[in-house]
Amino acid sequence: MPPYEILFTPFQIKGLTLPNRIVMAPMTRAQSPGGVPGDNVAAYYRRRAENGVGLILTEGTAPATPEALNDPNVPHFYGDAALAGWKNVETAVHQAGGLIMPQLWHVGMRRKPGDLPNPEARPLGPSGLGEPGKPVNEPMTEAEIARVIEGYARSAADAKRLGFDGVEIHGAHGYLIDQFFFAGTNLRTDRYGGGIRERTRFGAAVIQACRKAVGPDFPVFLRFSQWKGFDYGARLATTPEELATFLEPLVEAGVDVFHCSTRRFWEPEFEGSTLNLAGWTKKISGKPVITVGSVGLDTDFTTTFRERKNAGIARIDRLIEMLEAREVDLVAVGRALLSDPAWAAKIRDGRVDELSAFNIETLKVLT
Repeated sequence: MPPYEILFTPFQIKGLTLPNRIVMAPMTRAQSPGGVPGDNVAAYYRRRAENGVGLILTEGTAPATPEALNDPNVPHFYGDAALAGWKNVETAVHQAGGLIMPQLWHVGMRRKPGDLPNPEARPLGPSGLGEPGKPVNEPMTEAEIARVIEGYARSAADAKRLGFDGVEIHGAHGYLIDQFFFAGTNLRTDRYGGGIRERTRFGAAVIQACRKAVGPDFPVFLRFSQWKGFDYGARLATTPEELATFLEPLVEAGVDVFHCSTRRFWEPEFEGSTLNLAGWTKKISGKPVITVGSVGLDTDFTTTFRERKNAGIARIDRLIEMLEAREVDLVAVGRALLSDPAWAAKIRDGRVDELSAFNIETLKVLT
């Protein structure tokens, strides 16, 4: 097989056929004033579709609940104006021959009291902890939990109604769903807390509600991670057995694809195996998986964002080996696609010498 050809083979998810294995990773852009994506956002996603990205996962968008975000320029996925903007995005991407799914993202306790938008809304989390050992307010009530779950379901239904190709639920990086998953931020003693399986109950309820809202054939993805924004060394599962306990109720709830977020896709997850987090997730769950983490770049995102540094181009030979061995099914590309909208087309056409390196300045604009 010629180099990289495996990247450009189709992949089936229920009734949806992806033309290739390249997924645009969800990346916060904060270019939607008032939560409404404009024509510039539609053009930004369209450029990636025109250049051969197999599936676009949008930046995180707020489900229909007022305390979901901590930035007034991050888009909503509720309300007439925002949904009209997203319809424009969906149309632009589909006209370019692409596929697109919104990511639903509730920041939970990563929001500070008084943050915009909706400064009157209190931050929500399972135990009211901003980080382990750092209380901010009271835990979520059962009524608040039910309201937030319903908000996710309403936005998922709107995604289907607008013509999107599926929906991804953000359950990673120390945000709301992950705050329930993680023992350090979930100290509840009711049905939403306890052991690793019990801590999945809120996330599973969100998935079940979204599945009910969209029906059996509309793809539902879940993004999860071991690491948190406040602790890169954090772990949900320290062994394959613990990972199996974590994944089982999420599969039962209706996840179609697991998007396994790591900082460096090539790193093994557990001792004694070369499989990364996505590889182990596929082996245990039997579900399709997306791997992600510094694809095509020579530095991980912590160097980019904490040290404000650019990144150079790196080969993807290890990634190709993982795809050919069927350890993973899809690959999400992040920063490499920010600076170079034609990244997929250049790889496909053998124009790797034309790839553009990632420049930190591209974070400020929609290229």
